[in-house]
Amino acid sequence: MTTYETIDYAVQDATAVITLDRPEDLNTIVPPMLDELEDAVTQSIRDRAVKVILLQGAGRSFCAGFNFAGGFTHWNEDIATEGEWDAGRDLIMATSQSIGWVPRFMSLWRSPKPVIAQVHGWCVGGGSEMALCADIVIASQDARIGTPYSRMWGCHHAGMWVYRLGLAKAKELALTGRSLSGDEAAELGLINRAVPFEELEAATRQLAGELATIPLSQLASMKLVVNQAYDNMGLASTQLLGSVMDSMMRNTPEARAWIELAESEGVGAAVAQRDGPFGDYSQGDRELKPDPTNVVRAGRAR
Repeated sequence: MTTYETIDYAVQDATAVITLDRPEDLNTIVPPMLDELEDAVTQSIRDRAVKVILLQGAGRSFCAGFNFAGGFTHWNEDIATEGEWDAGRDLIMATSQSIGWVPRFMSLWRSPKPVIAQVHGWCVGGGSEMALCADIVIASQDARIGTPYSRMWGCHHAGMWVYRLGLAKAKELALTGRSLSGDEAAELGLINRAVPFEELEAATRQLAGELATIPLSQLASMKLVVNQAYDNMGLASTQLLGSVMDSMMRNTPEARAWIELAESEGVGAAVAQRDGPFGDYSQGDRELKPDPTNVVRAGRAR
């Protein structure tokens, strides 16, 4: 069994459980994580005993997006030259099928085996893009799902926010960056279902068990035909444009000033500047935040 740095991998009956395992940092995305995610998905596909993949986050959140503590320098190997942002290298990375962020997220979409995302706590930015690449998303009612990068430093790149929602809400949320609770996300059809946190693990495991009773060829065929319909709608070209725009929006004068604020005064100061006018995410009232006592361990909730 492969040992990973940022995720945990376990097989429970016919379900491969992939757990984002950086709980002290809200499972924010750092360079090893996406490679490890894709490798774990491949491992699940190759394991003939596995019929379903379940993706979850350890600690009190699913994933709080890309980690930009201290700036974005831990990605410099891919997007910088001599410590300075290199537009050409960033373009190559963002559009590459082997090292781009979106293709690694899309390993969940491309897997012939169904993927269930179990979402709790914060599921924002790149974390929401990752979760929405799964086939079925079940969240705790108090989870918060959103794209704060809509306001600064990013753009939809996996495209799932657009394809899962109708035009009115897709446009509104893209422009405002407001977050949704698990209940609100289910009501709008962004995700499949929201349940109390105490029932979350049971709900995802029950669904995984039900899917595991179906022949794998049936699961793969039904997933493929639905995926193909969305591919025919231009999903790949949307992702290509989104990835290029995301690169650009991380490097406008305003975005560079914002990330410099994060470097000099800390992530909290940058987030406060971005979200303060809207009074949400970390700047929101208690009812606009997930319950911090809802914690998931690698393998199971508690």
